[in-house]
Amino acid sequence: MRARQPLRDFATNQPLGATALAFLTIFLLLAIFAERIAPYDPVEVDFAAMLSGPTREHWFGTDAFGRDILSRVIYGARTALGIGILASGIGCALGSIIGVASAYFGGKTDLIVQRFVDMLLAFPIVVLALVVAASLGRMPVLGIDLNLVVAIAIPIIPKVARVVRSAALGVRAMAYIDAARTAGFSHVRIVLRHMLPNVMGPILVLATAYVAQAILLEAALSFLGLGVAEPTPAWGLMLAGNATDFYREAPWVVIFPGLAVTLVVLAFNTLGDALRDYLDPKLGI
Repeated sequence: MRARQPLRDFATNQPLGATALAFLTIFLLLAIFAERIAPYDPVEVDFAAMLSGPTREHWFGTDAFGRDILSRVIYGARTALGIGILASGIGCALGSIIGVASAYFGGKTDLIVQRFVDMLLAFPIVVLALVVAASLGRMPVLGIDLNLVVAIAIPIIPKVARVVRSAALGVRAMAYIDAARTAGFSHVRIVLRHMLPNVMGPILVLATAYVAQAILLEAALSFLGLGVAEPTPAWGLMLAGNATDFYREAPWVVIFPGLAVTLVVLAFNTLGDALRDYLDPKLGI
C-alpha cells in the first residue's frame, strides 16, 4: 500500500495553489539567500547613478539615492516575509487559543470574551494597527521591528478568534470531549490536546491568508512612516520614499516594489483559497 503524499495530492488537486506555493518558495529563497543573490549592497549610495533607468548594471534601475532597486526588492522580501509570517503566526496562535477556550468554557466566559472581541473588531484593521504602532514605537531586533510585528498581530487576533470559536463549538459537542472530562483531564489539556488539533484546518487557512494581510499592513505602516525605518529595505518604504516625488520621471522606482507586494499578496491569497478547498472540498462548491 502506497503512503499518502500530501504535497503531491495537493499539487494534483489544486494546481493553481501549487503554482502559488512554488512562487512563494522562490521569494522565500530570495529572502534567505539575499546576501548571495542581490547584485549590490541595498543601502549603498551612488549619487552618480541617481534615478538611472533599467540597464545591464541595474536591471530594475536605481532610486533617488542611486541605490540598486533590484537589490532592495530582494532584501525587502526578507523584511516583508519575516514580519508577515511572524505577525500572522503570533496573531493566529493567540486568536486560536482564545477562540477554542471561549467555545470550550461557554457561558459567561464566552460572553465576556466575545464582547471584547466585538470591541476590537469594531476598529478597522489598519486603524487598530496604526494606534498600536504609534503607541509602541520601534524595537528592532535582528533586522526585524518586534513592536511592528506586535502592532500587526493584534488586529489579527480577534478575527481569528471569531472564526476558530465557530469551528470549536462543533468540536465541543463531540463525544470524546465529554469522555475527556469524565476521565478527569484538566481544562488546559482538553483545550490544547483534544480541541485545538481538531480545528487546525481552519487555522492553517487563516494563517496563510493573514500573512498576505500582514504584508499589506507592513507596507501601509512603512508608507505612513510608522513601520520600517530607513535605510532598511522594505517594499512599503520604497514606495513612500519615491512615489510622491519621482513616479512621473522615474516610474521604475514604484513599479517594481509595488509589483513585488502585489504578486506576493496574490500568491498567499491564492494559496489560502487552495488550502481551504483541499482541506474541506465542500467549501469549494
